[in-house]
Amino acid sequence: MKTNLTKLVGLASLLLCSATAFADGEAPAAREGGMSQTLMMIGVALVFFYFILWRPEQKRRKAAEAQRNSMKVGDKVTAMGIIGTIARIQENTIIVKMYDGAKIEILKAAITDVQAGSEEGKPEIIDSTK
Repeated sequence: MKTNLTKLVGLASLLLCSATAFADGEAPAAREGGMSQTLMMIGVALVFFYFILWRPEQKRRKAAEAQRNSMKVGDKVTAMGIIGTIARIQENTIIVKMYDGAKIEILKAAITDVQAGSEEGKPEIIDSTK
């Protein structure tokens, strides 16, 4: 039992001595080029954000703007879940005629979908209860 204790104390002292020996040695050299690597990583991140986030958003925004600019009277539009037919187009707003004949004014920027329609009148109503 005493021999095991002696071996354990000897092993602990060996570990402590080797730890202090390594601590007295020189520290590992710092990586060189730290600033250039940092700038390169920032550049990679900016390119990533441009192609993944900003560019697709710009394309989507331009397509939506083109769709809003191509609206004409009689087109069927969706704005904030409201569906109607364009009755009149103004500079920043449109007048939308609902199914029941009610008219509301909606901002052009709120239009989410435009479908070409006809100016012939109301669409035919299909009764699903028959």
